[in-house]
Amino acid sequence: MTQKEILEFINKNMSCALATCVNNKPHVRGMWMYRADEKGIIFHTGVMRDLYKQLRTNPNIELCFHNGDPQNLVQVRVSGIAVPENDSKLREEIISQRPFLKPIVAQYGQECIAVFRVKEMAATVWSMAKNLEPKECVVIK
Repeated sequence: MTQKEILEFINKNMSCALATCVNNKPHVRGMWMYRADEKGIIFHTGVMRDLYKQLRTNPNIELCFHNGDPQNLVQVRVSGIAVPENDSKLREEIISQRPFLKPIVAQYGQECIAVFRVKEMAATVWSMAKNLEPKECVVIK
């Protein structure tokens, strides 16, 4: 896959697993990304969440996206660094597009939503069709 194809795949398959590491122990959880482009992958979490604290301590993460097709499974793993994104307009856009955030923001304010952009990304693509072939790493700039 090319960089463009990887970003298109992520935008079509926004649900993923996000892994952090704390004290040399992995922590994985399901996430729903906001969008992906050549500047990075955007996601958000609450400042009161363990994920937020883990990212502030160690911003190195890995994301795993897949197409959910058991007959033709494709998986894209992306490693990178989660960098805080302090763009208030982007935060407002995310809140407006994700209604489930509105009650949280009404109670705690917009600052309770932390937005991150994954940068310095490297993607590895795996598929059932190429199961035994060597892995290919694509740097996303």
